[in-house]
Amino acid sequence: MASEYRTAAPSSDEEGAAPRPEDTASKSDARRRERRSRRYRRDIKWSPYAYIAPFFLFFAAFGLFPLLYTGWASLHRVELTAPTDMEWAGLHNYSRLLSDDFFWNALKNTFTIGIISTVPQLLMALGIAHLLNYRLRGSMFYRVAALTPYATSVAAATLVFALLFGRDYGMINWVFGLVGIDNIDWQNGDWTSQIAVSSIVIWRWTGYNALIYLAAMQSISHDLYESAALDGASRWRQFIHVTLPQLRPTILFTCVVSTIGAVQLFGEPLLFSGSGATGGPDHQYQTLGLYLYEQGWVNLHLGRASAIAWAMFLILLLIGAVNLLIARRLRKSEGAS
Repeated sequence: MASEYRTAAPSSDEEGAAPRPEDTASKSDARRRERRSRRYRRDIKWSPYAYIAPFFLFFAAFGLFPLLYTGWASLHRVELTAPTDMEWAGLHNYSRLLSDDFFWNALKNTFTIGIISTVPQLLMALGIAHLLNYRLRGSMFYRVAALTPYATSVAAATLVFALLFGRDYGMINWVFGLVGIDNIDWQNGDWTSQIAVSSIVIWRWTGYNALIYLAAMQSISHDLYESAALDGASRWRQFIHVTLPQLRPTILFTCVVSTIGAVQLFGEPLLFSGSGATGGPDHQYQTLGLYLYEQGWVNLHLGRASAIAWAMFLILLLIGAVNLLIARRLRKSEGAS
């Protein structure tokens, strides 16, 4: 009887054995997990750059390129009617500014209007914020009301104030007439026109700065006020010795931002009297922004306007440097104390 030989099927552990379906599935799952892990790492690494890329693209197109092109144009004689026809002039446009009386007049007007508008504005904003910091009924209404002038357009606000400061039929002169003061020619006077323009800036920006101060005040620890009250400090002394020192960085910030806004002041003086970019018949309230507009878009001297723009840019850099110096000294004084 012939013996029957049977060979056993090779086990999965032996060499050359066919892989089991569950092993193949586990390997494919591992590969998918690894691919997902690589995509996740790439996403974590590059997504932040993709999110902020639109800002840098728009900044390069509408910020950096105009800045560089303006600097290049300021070194040439070029007219707005033929912006591609440039004649090299070097620093001639800048040296011309140094001997231009209208430029120095605009710089002086910008400085005086900035002082007249910034100092009362920030003082009033500080006082309003101090009042709103207390628990008042309808405090949300007062906060919205304080921010309403900021939401008003420059054109609407300026036209209303132009009517208020009218010489013959303005409400301001009507109120002065009740107390025996003659009509004031607000638009044609030197100081009166600057005060009128500054009042528009004060009205529009006081509430905005007040809310900034209010937010900073609400972040001050109440323990400081309780300690001052236990020491017998009145509310006024608490404001002087607790609130103001804690608000130093915020006050510095608002001073810098308001100064930058004053250097760039344009809409209010342009629309105040309707006299265009001259800033009054005697240029009595023509700012640097108006002078730039007059040279570039009225006289069509694009090279000179570009030089004025870069002069304003250098002034802003100087303001930023002063801000940095003051901030460092404040930090040193706080660290020493």
